[in-house]
Amino acid sequence: MSYRLRRAHVTNNSSDMIRTLDNYNLTAHNTFAMNVKCSEFMEYTKADDIPFIISSIRKGVEKFHIGAGSNLLFTGDFPGIILHSAIKGIEILSETAEEVIVRAGAGETMDDLILWACRRGLWGIENLSGIPGEVGASAVQNVGAYGAEAADSIVAVHAYDEVEEEFVTFTTDECHYAYRDSVFKQADFKKRYIIHAVDYRFSPIPAPDLSYPALKSHFEGFDESILSPSDIRKAIIEIRNSKLPDPVKVPSAGSFFKNPVISEELFAEIRAKEAPAEPPHYKVSDGYKIPAAWLIDRCGWKGYRDGNTGVWHLQPLVIVNPDRQASPEEVISLETRIIDSVKQRFGIKLTPEVEHI
Repeated sequence: MSYRLRRAHVTNNSSDMIRTLDNYNLTAHNTFAMNVKCSEFMEYTKADDIPFIISSIRKGVEKFHIGAGSNLLFTGDFPGIILHSAIKGIEILSETAEEVIVRAGAGETMDDLILWACRRGLWGIENLSGIPGEVGASAVQNVGAYGAEAADSIVAVHAYDEVEEEFVTFTTDECHYAYRDSVFKQADFKKRYIIHAVDYRFSPIPAPDLSYPALKSHFEGFDESILSPSDIRKAIIEIRNSKLPDPVKVPSAGSFFKNPVISEELFAEIRAKEAPAEPPHYKVSDGYKIPAAWLIDRCGWKGYRDGNTGVWHLQPLVIVNPDRQASPEEVISLETRIIDSVKQRFGIKLTPEVEHI
């Protein structure tokens, strides 16, 4: 696999705006509110801080980059350095009657970028409204919801290559985006590249995506030609709030499991076994995609509570830490039991969407 990476010049290795904290508590840096610590926490505000930081880390010291910590589970204290980008800024790179190319810093909140675009009447990522997290992580995870994915609008990802010690740019094709996946999630790439900015393509031309059933139902009877990106955003947030907990009030990492893809044969078996209930499904090239939430719900987990952990009563795909007292071990125990029960009933092994650190 080869990549045509373009060098980008960044000047002045400066450590003026690097914040370094020892034995740092990470509770505020993960939406699951796991009470864990790291040996050292380093936060930077400029791309040209990155080479300085990397060169200053002693060989053999473990490090990990986080965004808002909205899609991860710390399994315990981290015995190394946690890096966090606080690179902000949203700027228009080019603008025509058909498209607007925008660059956002990796540390920008993803929802702030969406709000910025919607207020300017720009279409592209409005269906991702309300998803917690930061811009850099959106390019790694390929966040998606309500019929849209970040990859639909990303045109370039800018990163620092730790091996070659240079700044490079990935095109969308070079990112190899797939369902909640990208080249940046591969082990060798994860350790090699640090994303500092992402370019998005927006359009002033109306293009509402109402393919998601709940969204289509919300706008039934409306004239689609008069809808604005802000209208879509408002509806998306209402739909999300009706099903998902606010991680500020009820800590979680959002959707905990990926939706599995199964063979036509297994789907037929499940369909017959669960009749008259009809499994929700989506035809894909290699079989059927079934919502993990449906599988978990059929196993009776919705609203389950055990000690300090539980399953959200409105969306069984979400494991919660309702009283902020859950330990990583308790969350992992519940996760394992859910996986085992779905495997036993349906013959499907669920894969966590949440990254375990």
